[in-house]
Amino acid sequence: MATLNPTLHGGYDDSGRVLTDYAGRLRRARLALAILLVPIVMLFVSFTSAYIVRQGLPSLDEKSGQYVRDWISVAIPFRLLLLNTFVLVVSTVTMELARRQMSRRTALAAVRVPGVSVGDDKLFPWLLVTVVLGFAFLVGQFVAWRQLSSHGIYVSTNPSSSFIYLLTASHAVHLFGGIVALLTALVLSLQRQQPERQYIIVDTASWYWHFMALLWVYIFALLQFAK
Repeated sequence: MATLNPTLHGGYDDSGRVLTDYAGRLRRARLALAILLVPIVMLFVSFTSAYIVRQGLPSLDEKSGQYVRDWISVAIPFRLLLLNTFVLVVSTVTMELARRQMSRRTALAAVRVPGVSVGDDKLFPWLLVTVVLGFAFLVGQFVAWRQLSSHGIYVSTNPSSSFIYLLTASHAVHLFGGIVALLTALVLSLQRQQPERQYIIVDTASWYWHFMALLWVYIFALLQFAK
């Protein structure tokens, strides 16, 4: 009789019993992530449309009573944002390494070999490195906002600056949500929770993280070239 592959159908708990529908839970988590990404994509598509359309729209000057073009291109702190982009791209590499490491650990945890420690070996903390890089990116974004404000560029300075803060801050908020998911996975690993449960969180968080990195590259290019 063929035996079920525990890495696909459920894995084992500490007592050797097969866990329920591990592959099904992973598929549902990925589906939930895909559903979550749809409104995020729609949100930033609407921001992009408004950003491009607003550049050519005049506004009414209350003093003269005439319509004037009030869009003033704002120079973003390119070098700093480029450095932030590099940090975030590197974090996608460490995130993928963390996902693959957790995948191997989950697969090995399903194979119980007497006298062999599985899943308890010291592993490189790729997940922690990703979290640190994520916070470094957010700090870099805060420094970029401080640079803009030091040059007298605030949210309400002009429509162009409003969109710069709107796009970058919205992305930062969504990225912080990914960091919360990674911190949850770290807490579960410290509590020695089931590897399957940890992997589901790490796997879905990794896809979300890659999406956030790609979204930031898009926003950065938009702010730099679509002025």
